[in-house]
Amino acid sequence: MTKENNSILVFEYFTASGENDKCIISEAEALIISLLDDLKEFDVSLVINESYKNIAEGYDNVNAISINQDVVSWLKDNAGNFNKAIFISAENDNNLYNITKILEENDVKIYNSSSEACLVASDKYETYEALPSDIPQPRSFKFKIDPKGYWKRAIENLHEKWQAEDPLTPLKLIIKPLSGVDCEDIVVIEKIEDLTLDLDKIFKPGSRVIVQEFIEGTDISVSLISDGTNAVPISLNKQYVQLKNDKGTYLGGMLPFESEFKQEAFEIAKKAVESVEGMKGFVGVDLLINSDEKDIYSVYLLEINSRFTTPYVGLNKIANFNIGKTIIDLIDNNMSIDDLEISLDGEVEFKKSGDSLEIRRM
Repeated sequence: MTKENNSILVFEYFTASGENDKCIISEAEALIISLLDDLKEFDVSLVINESYKNIAEGYDNVNAISINQDVVSWLKDNAGNFNKAIFISAENDNNLYNITKILEENDVKIYNSSSEACLVASDKYETYEALPSDIPQPRSFKFKIDPKGYWKRAIENLHEKWQAEDPLTPLKLIIKPLSGVDCEDIVVIEKIEDLTLDLDKIFKPGSRVIVQEFIEGTDISVSLISDGTNAVPISLNKQYVQLKNDKGTYLGGMLPFESEFKQEAFEIAKKAVESVEGMKGFVGVDLLINSDEKDIYSVYLLEINSRFTTPYVGLNKIANFNIGKTIIDLIDNNMSIDDLEISLDGEVEFKKSGDSLEIRRM
């Protein structure tokens, strides 16, 4: 059956579902507004919750579809009415994968990464295993927090093994969920003696976690766009990340960030994105500039985000090209990625302040 609706289905998970998690809602609003700004040349059908319907005001090209249910349920009933879609969602509760899968099963052309690519990127250990060995990553292992506490001995054994490989350098560990987003639980183990059974008060029994060597350094990310085969870095971004009270909180960032390791970070991010089949559209790669000058690696890859990430909000202000439109043109084969000319006009900072995300040119 031919679908009659040729508009682009657009939505952001939290603003479409009516969520009000203050930890991330300010980013959600800023992201969907940036995407709508980029898509002014297109006929857009925006799925938006009643509580956020004011977001659609002022866009003559937007047909707002107001809902009072979570967007996943709505998509199960309505996705089949659309030909194409571009959307924003995080990995929490497998939402990014589930949404993508629903759209694929309804033969909707997606200007985002495939469901399989999202599945790999959503699991930190799957990402670790999937990438080529010449991409520097912290040593990693996955565990399940069992109710009897066997996980504690397993992590102690892992620490003993890793420490033996470099006995002169004290080894720290970082423990975090296999899949997670901003405001996720994170525990840093300074000394193995600090590892106690209290960990199961932070991660519920049955939780799957990733244990990694903790590397001191500067948190950065690279924003890229990909046509599904080739990826192009847009910017190097500094990240403001706070580790406090067993929480890892993303507070914002600034871009472009100048560093002597910029080209190395670009090359690692590009290779990583191109190594995962089905990765396309906007992609964010989290990395770390190592503060240990004796280490053989200056830059480590931490994870891949197969989705629009917060730096997109800043890039929307200073990029010399329309990112959203470019993604659509690339995937529709209306342009070649080799024809893309990238430059940024100025610097921008985006920081959380209370319940809002403040964006300012620097």
